[in-house]
Amino acid sequence: MNILPSLSRLKFLSPPPLNNTTAAASFPLPPPQTHLQYSFKPSNFSLSATLNSQESASAPPSFTDYDEEETYGEVNRIIGSRAVDTNRGPGMEYLIEWKDEHTPTWVPSDFIAQDVVSEYETPWWTAAKKADETALKSLIESDIERDVDAVDQDGRTALLFVSGLGSENCVKLLAEAGANVNTKDKTGGLTALHMAAGYVRPGVAKLLIEMGADAEIEDDRGRTPLELAKEILNVTPQLQFARRLGLESVIRVLEEAVYEYAEVEEILEKRGKGENLEYLVKWKDGGDNEWVKGGLVGEDLVKDFEEGLEYAVAECVVDSRQGVEEGRKEYLVKWTDIEEATWEPEENVDPDLIKEFENNL
Repeated sequence: MNILPSLSRLKFLSPPPLNNTTAAASFPLPPPQTHLQYSFKPSNFSLSATLNSQESASAPPSFTDYDEEETYGEVNRIIGSRAVDTNRGPGMEYLIEWKDEHTPTWVPSDFIAQDVVSEYETPWWTAAKKADETALKSLIESDIERDVDAVDQDGRTALLFVSGLGSENCVKLLAEAGANVNTKDKTGGLTALHMAAGYVRPGVAKLLIEMGADAEIEDDRGRTPLELAKEILNVTPQLQFARRLGLESVIRVLEEAVYEYAEVEEILEKRGKGENLEYLVKWKDGGDNEWVKGGLVGEDLVKDFEEGLEYAVAECVVDSRQGVEEGRKEYLVKWTDIEEATWEPEENVDPDLIKEFENNL
């Protein structure tokens, strides 16, 4: 079916890049952790494996960063967390409440015994990987400060998990709590919107866009969520009707975020060939003329334009230069039926004429 409407009703907000990579068929969502393996991690300060289960007052207003030269006492508990950028990508630091008189200290996760971290993090990730709205809400509203943009070992946030699972309530809860709707994981550069597209969650995709998600962010393979959804649709068997319908719904949602609607007055020019084919479009609303990818132009408009073209015959290439766009070359073409030579992009010029020109240099 023709997914995009005719260009007579379509206009770019900004043109998305064309990509020819193959679609990823799935996105792994790790299962919730069902039990803990307790172990101690050696360091130059002592960390307790047993945390105080009693509630304490909120963290003091002042605290310090961890100093490897200083000696610390036993851990009372973790009272806060924050996502940080490290030389290995996204990571975590935790605000440690000590049993001695030390000021609460921000400590990188690498310096904290895993059983201590697990005691703090397991409820959060279990709730995220089950899309448990009640549990997430309780943790967000607890007296222990928690970064809703906390990342796991793959750089994924709770928002990415609940988006893939299709929980609109959890998405809204996290977004309203301040979660960054455009965070990318470190294993593939996927955003929550990519997860919604890949897992066929049109309702989540619509909600994320309403919450400010950028539909034109690319993953590490150069794909926007829209391009990803189209790629998956292309490899989805025709017999999987429900999945195909869901993907088409996702695509419509994402197209509405990328395109605005306006009427085309006419196609003025074309350039390029094959995947690089573009048309210069004049809009009826008076907007600036725009070069639009050929695949996005309505067939009826293209047919009318092509039928009205008068084709000129190139005689030879007489000069060359670097084009306005970096890396693009242009050639000065002499025509048999046009008096004045014109500069043309390389893709519009016969390769044999280019070869002949360069051999004569």
